[in-house]
Amino acid sequence: MFKNLETKTRFAALFCLMTGGLAANPAVAASTEEAFSLDQLYTLPRLTGTSPESFVWTHNSKQLAFLWNDKGLAFRDLWICQIEKCEPRPLTNHAEQMPENSLHGGISEALWRQPGDAGLIYVLNGGLHAVDRDGKSQAFEYNNQLVTQLGLSPDGRMLSFVNGGPTDNRYFEFRPGGGLWLRDSNPDGVAAKEVVVTENDAQYVESYAWSADSRTIAFVMADRSAMTLRDIHYQLQGQSKVLSVRRAYPGEETTNRRIGIVDVESQEVRWLLRSDTLRPIWSYGLSSDGTQLFVNESDFLIKEHVVDIYNTASGARESFYRRADPSNTIPAWQVAWAPNDDGLILLTDIDGYYQLYHQRKAGGKPQPVTRGEWEIADFSVDAKGKSIYFVSNEAHLAEQQIYRVPLSGGKPQRLSRLAGTHAPVYAPDYSAAAVRFSSDTAPAELYMNFLNGDGGEQRITHSPIAAFDDYAWARVSYPTFKSHIDGTDLTGRLLVPTDFDSSQRYPLVVGTVYANTVRNTWGGGSAIPIWGLDQHLVSQGYVVLSVDVRGSWGHGTKFSQGLLGDYGGIDTDDIESGVRHLLEQGFVDPERIGIWGWSYGGLMTLMSLAKKPDLYAVGIADAPATNVWHAFPEQMWVMGERKGPDYPARYERLSALYQTDLIEDPVMILHGTADAVVMYADSIAFIEKLISREALYEFVPMPGTSHVWAEGDLARQRFGYKKMVDFLNRHLKPEGNLAKPGG
Repeated sequence: MFKNLETKTRFAALFCLMTGGLAANPAVAASTEEAFSLDQLYTLPRLTGTSPESFVWTHNSKQLAFLWNDKGLAFRDLWICQIEKCEPRPLTNHAEQMPENSLHGGISEALWRQPGDAGLIYVLNGGLHAVDRDGKSQAFEYNNQLVTQLGLSPDGRMLSFVNGGPTDNRYFEFRPGGGLWLRDSNPDGVAAKEVVVTENDAQYVESYAWSADSRTIAFVMADRSAMTLRDIHYQLQGQSKVLSVRRAYPGEETTNRRIGIVDVESQEVRWLLRSDTLRPIWSYGLSSDGTQLFVNESDFLIKEHVVDIYNTASGARESFYRRADPSNTIPAWQVAWAPNDDGLILLTDIDGYYQLYHQRKAGGKPQPVTRGEWEIADFSVDAKGKSIYFVSNEAHLAEQQIYRVPLSGGKPQRLSRLAGTHAPVYAPDYSAAAVRFSSDTAPAELYMNFLNGDGGEQRITHSPIAAFDDYAWARVSYPTFKSHIDGTDLTGRLLVPTDFDSSQRYPLVVGTVYANTVRNTWGGGSAIPIWGLDQHLVSQGYVVLSVDVRGSWGHGTKFSQGLLGDYGGIDTDDIESGVRHLLEQGFVDPERIGIWGWSYGGLMTLMSLAKKPDLYAVGIADAPATNVWHAFPEQMWVMGERKGPDYPARYERLSALYQTDLIEDPVMILHGTADAVVMYADSIAFIEKLISREALYEFVPMPGTSHVWAEGDLARQRFGYKKMVDFLNRHLKPEGNLAKPGG
């Protein structure tokens, strides 16, 4: 189970379930007498502090800039530190002009000016600002617009950015524009000019990249104009509202993507001819001299992985790499140029796990650089050092550590030491990495890893407020068990109270159920801010379990492909296997087991209640995906297309909407009324079926909110979580009711 003694020792200290028992952790404070209140956990200043974000290095690798608030408030200012002795100091102080209870996120992007790194350029309220080394700031262009994707030419002369376009990560809302702009990097220099112009409000520059010689820019133009425009009607503050969004369902027209090249001197735009503009693009990159461009793409159903190389002058396209896998469900492919443009480095799953390969010529055989039954999440090529730095779960399934391997291959050297999740941003000369580190016991912080030594981390920021150390946070462990269906190895993440007593029987909450939930990071890696909800439940006397279900990354392709065509099937079986394992340990009360999840997790929750009524006592579904006909087209990676002899029966089998007759347990549904990801109307349709059977349910609408209603407004966040906790408490009764096994 453990790769080395250091990992083994650390996980023993974190109460790893070895033979059904939980080891003690002397580092955790004694149990609190009262449950952590949600009002304490979700407030400003944040108890966990404000995580440092957006690390950017100077071109000479001597200084680092990042966004942070050291008081636990929402507004992030710009901070810098010297690499030799990284003692962070603030360079801007805009937060001082904001109310303490403001949820304004502050500066959104920043980069160093060149040459000489004489200060930085940053984006605030969508506008461009400059600040010198002494902290003197000035707004200089496009204030109150929407500047994103701030970039700088490698020679430091030109500033690039996108102005307008999508305002959210699902691209439902747009501001006019979306084109690519260039201007002099000196704030007092020549004003910006739009060099890639959009033709309509449904087009936008999705991404772009500079060539190393600063003469060329490659970009992707996304066009959603053929996508269906849908109106979402809802009520807010006594008024009728309509949100018009471009939103495709499976089988409908989706985003069209073209690739263009900008000659920076002439500002001429040339378009490259793709074989199919509906094929998703996973990455692309210009060669060092800008004469070639690789494009890493696939068919829409991600069953054929393709890498083509284009001549940027002539547009000629050459097929470099192709591999088909009709069972694929995860597009984790990555590509980069090898040193001296000697072919490409491929992150692909030829041997069943995402590993690194070097392919020198088109159509050649990829040569393995790394091997193992573990997976690589991300990598970066050090051309000068002829090495590859990567992040993987080689040390433990739930961790992401930093490694280095020679381009020629060999045994990777582990460079990070702390058990948890490392997200590095490498200095240009690879002498160091700025690392966003988090673990089960530590919220996200900035660490410095000096890569030329034996590795290890130096903590730079201290984000949690002082009261954080007064709390007795839950004990976390990683139980392993077999699938009761097919014997596949599975892993869970278990939270228990600090005064856990294995001779007692605890109520169990399974959730949030989703893919990729077993992560050694604060909050378990969930994109939803559920860390406080979990801690609150544990402090009340619950134990909380999540399981990496089939379809999750990091276990190999055989594991991830097990989900193919089976939403609400094998995934719910994997969750059941985790519950069965805990029941065998004897500390879970079989009569008090609840389950909850969001979106796809809501689908799994409702499917679990329908298919396993004797296992669960209660369920909560947030914005549940009850009707897969209304899923995103990308869900066809798992569901398959809307055709074939088993269609529409296949989609009906995958939809909780058609399983309501089997649900007997109490269920709560929460949903934002302006949700453009999962349709609010689908929850209403589900409830109508429950009403026709006079089934027990509670419904909590969240007026005017989108898919993740728990983001943004703290009052709404606390309200929603309190509704969930009250529902669980009424049915699972955690307080003062710990039954002896067999009692």
